[in-house]
Amino acid sequence: MPVKMVLNGNAPPGTVPVKIYTGEVEHAVLQQLKNIARLPIVHSHVAAMPDVHLGKGATVGSVLPTVSAIIPAAVGVDIGCGMNAVRTSLHAHQLPDNLKSLRSAIEAKVPVGFGRHKLISARESACKQLSAGADRLFEKHPALLKKLRQPQQTWVTQLGTLGGGNHFIEICLDEDNAVWVMLHSGSRGIGNAIGQHFIQLAKKDMAGHRHNLPDRELSYFSEGNGHFDDYIEAVNWAQEYARVNRQEMMKLVLGCLREQLPAFTLTSEAINCHHNYVVREEHFGRDVFVTRKGAISARRDQLGIIPGSMGARSYIVRGLGNAESFCSCAHGAGRRMSRSAARKRFRRSDLEEQTRGIQCRKDRGVIDEIPAAYKDIDRVMENQADLVETVHTLRQVVCIKG
Repeated sequence: MPVKMVLNGNAPPGTVPVKIYTGEVEHAVLQQLKNIARLPIVHSHVAAMPDVHLGKGATVGSVLPTVSAIIPAAVGVDIGCGMNAVRTSLHAHQLPDNLKSLRSAIEAKVPVGFGRHKLISARESACKQLSAGADRLFEKHPALLKKLRQPQQTWVTQLGTLGGGNHFIEICLDEDNAVWVMLHSGSRGIGNAIGQHFIQLAKKDMAGHRHNLPDRELSYFSEGNGHFDDYIEAVNWAQEYARVNRQEMMKLVLGCLREQLPAFTLTSEAINCHHNYVVREEHFGRDVFVTRKGAISARRDQLGIIPGSMGARSYIVRGLGNAESFCSCAHGAGRRMSRSAARKRFRRSDLEEQTRGIQCRKDRGVIDEIPAAYKDIDRVMENQADLVETVHTLRQVVCIKG
């Protein structure tokens, strides 16, 4: 489907259009998108993906091209959050009838929630490539030391860990019953600290210009600002940390599979894509900073991952390079109700019913991740048919939540 809705068609000068790839958008989300479109730094237009939903300041499921400026709150605090997936030579018939032992083995190997590795278990080679950047960050920004408990160790011991919330590890089957490993995680505690630190700095820097901001969460750094270069350095490091974090987790999960299952090889290169990040790109004749907040890059022939909820299908996709979307697409199903609303509305029996046949937690601790709290992933895919094409359709048989 093409763009379904355009906002600000008759807006005054200085307000850019908002192009939306769904006809189902809440009023509060529309207002948030309009606020973003009023910023003088936005180039051409704002693109809202089919999974668009309310965020803090900036809308989740939006793509924001900005000229010589970046909005830290739009990038958010889970900097570099994204997906990693790989296909194996295993097939469904090679999996055990009862997958609980496999799930338990992965949970024992990969810390989840607030868990972390012991220092001695941290991934040595990966830590080495990140350590110089971490040292610079702590030296330049001692405030980060106050935001983390044992900060010099936390980022090391959390490397190769899952986190909580909507982060997950899944064992999936595709349309040919081939076994895939797919996981979703970000930059953990260090990314959160970096995000919070620079969001507060941006608000402080723009305190005298608040009357020009529709929402103070949209405070931004402009090139030339004393904090701009520092933020670029910090956000790039956090994005790399998130990528390596997923890479290290994947190694651990594949190690569990090798211990539990018949010998196998990997039959595809790993797909590793951010969906909360900022990058420099060229669009509509300008060199801009593109912030994808809950969106992935979908350049022509680029592979990406679009997960559903813990009870729905997921998709491996190939980008079509749609210029209007800034070569982007949705990052997943997107929430249709808040976590608190989900906890009030649903019971454990609902979760058990909606995750029938999947080896996963089915307790009240993950009730806010119940599939019904998310949008219909198939509708999301229909609405972005001109952004991506489906390469593989995956269904999970094991799902591990933090």
